[in-house]
Amino acid sequence: MKKMILLAAVVCLGSGAALAQLALPGASLNESPAGDAAAPAKVAKPKHHFHRLAAKPATIEPAFGRLLRLNGRTGDLMFERGDARSVRIVRYTLLGEVVSKPSQQCRIDIVADKPIEATLQGEPEGLPRYAADIAACPLTFDLVGDGAIVPAQPNACVFAAADCQANPSGVWGPELSELEKDARSISQQRAAADRAIQDSLRALAGRDKDAPAKLSRESSDFAARRDDLCQNYAGETRIGFCASRMALARAEQLAKSVAAAGPPSEAKGRKRHKKKEP
Repeated sequence: MKKMILLAAVVCLGSGAALAQLALPGASLNESPAGDAAAPAKVAKPKHHFHRLAAKPATIEPAFGRLLRLNGRTGDLMFERGDARSVRIVRYTLLGEVVSKPSQQCRIDIVADKPIEATLQGEPEGLPRYAADIAACPLTFDLVGDGAIVPAQPNACVFAAADCQANPSGVWGPELSELEKDARSISQQRAAADRAIQDSLRALAGRDKDAPAKLSRESSDFAARRDDLCQNYAGETRIGFCASRMALARAEQLAKSVAAAGPPSEAKGRKRHKKKEP
């Protein structure tokens, strides 16, 4: 009988020691398997959520009241906000060449006593496009944040009374000294726009089996146009302002194309479902 009581006491002591050991502050860290401690680190959902947010192109306020220059170098162009369908050109100067002596430069101040109104023409390339009826040199431009893209025109504007000709085509934006302050932000904006472009291209390719070939041609044309417009922009190889604004324009255009195309797979899913019905 005494042996049985002694054995029970030992068992009780052993159990008590085990409970005491589990209650120690560091015991669970030292004795638990490594896999249990590492399990929570396997959750990676926030990473995918961040990618979706990063793929959205940046939203940049129009450059109202800010002086823009052609290629960030010459001329002056400044806008102010108009009504819902217009902007006003409050400053517009072109640097060109003398018609009779092409080796000499000339300067034309186009805005005189009052601002010139530019009216909204829609969004043919994804961005708001405005047009101003200016004698000898009509101006058409797309606003892309703190810049303006003036589409290429075949001939220069000729101001006969001043014996001067000039061409406003290209990208108008801030000077290099201003861009250097925002170099990192400009790089981030272009990266976000490039991701948005790729997302839209994948979405469009998934909607139409013939789309990839067309989209490939469009992408090549866009790259060629971007290189042509941006090659002379101030500090472009270091900062890439012009390329970033061209990317924003392309991202907006493709995003609108995706929205117009509608959902990618609902129609196909309905057709497959109907085939299974008796």
